[in-house]
Amino acid sequence: MIEVKNLSKRYGDFVAVDDVSFTCKPGRVTGFLGPNGAGKSTTMRIIAGLTPAGSGSATINGASYHDIPNPSTHIGVLLDASAQHAGRTGAETLRLSAMTMGLPTSRVDDALAMVSLTPEESGRRVRNYSLGMRQRLGIANALLGNPSVLMLDEPANGLDPAGIHWMRTLLRGYADRGGAVLLSSHLLSEIEIIADDLIVIGNGRIVAEGTKEELLAGTGALVRSADDNRLAHAVAAAGIAVHPADGGGIRAEATPEVIGRIALDAQVALTELRGGDGARLEEMFLQLTEQNQREQPQGA
Repeated sequence: MIEVKNLSKRYGDFVAVDDVSFTCKPGRVTGFLGPNGAGKSTTMRIIAGLTPAGSGSATINGASYHDIPNPSTHIGVLLDASAQHAGRTGAETLRLSAMTMGLPTSRVDDALAMVSLTPEESGRRVRNYSLGMRQRLGIANALLGNPSVLMLDEPANGLDPAGIHWMRTLLRGYADRGGAVLLSSHLLSEIEIIADDLIVIGNGRIVAEGTKEELLAGTGALVRSADDNRLAHAVAAAGIAVHPADGGGIRAEATPEVIGRIALDAQVALTELRGGDGARLEEMFLQLTEQNQREQPQGA
């Protein structure tokens, strides 16, 4: 289990992580989401003992990374698949890790088999690996010590659709056997499929967290009408937050009954009005992090 409590980190005047707290539980895949620069990587580096915290704590099964004897047998970490010695073979990379951890060399073959790297592939120099093969090697390294916790940053980078399906199956099986997985990815569709819990960070602070079902169930109303612009202005004028909805229409942070009355008063004919259930992860993510997005629509 990973526990982060009141974690903060400053770089001069810049606050990278601001009083962040969350838990990544055994038996569950926790998706860690946020725009570029939101604080995800800094938080993960602090958990992995690579960056000191300014204040607060990050523990793995109750202990900080530096206080765990042979930590790679407790938490497997992949933060940058490209940060591997290009002159070694894949097998040599894992054998060196096994020696460092005091593991039998048989674990190398087991790890290579888990990530579907063949003997021929594991005998190549890492400089000749594709990004997808480096990802597989990095995941093998993370799994080598048979840890109870996995922390992976963008593990699907460079994987083709079959590779992404493989990774999803691997991580799901790992969690189902009782492991805790903290997974950061920009592939929101994959997070939506595999994650049990979601943590959304923006500007260094947690903006939402909970089970996937809780967060995607949403609140408020989804409404489509004969004049969405006019209805959106009427809803906003009533002091209710309103957002564009995928496929047209709007999502409003009020009950369908309230939105129905506003539409009636504005004399806007409705074509659809229902509770805001079934929101997609991408839509929820963009709404929660809209103040942190680099890319804004024209005229925004």
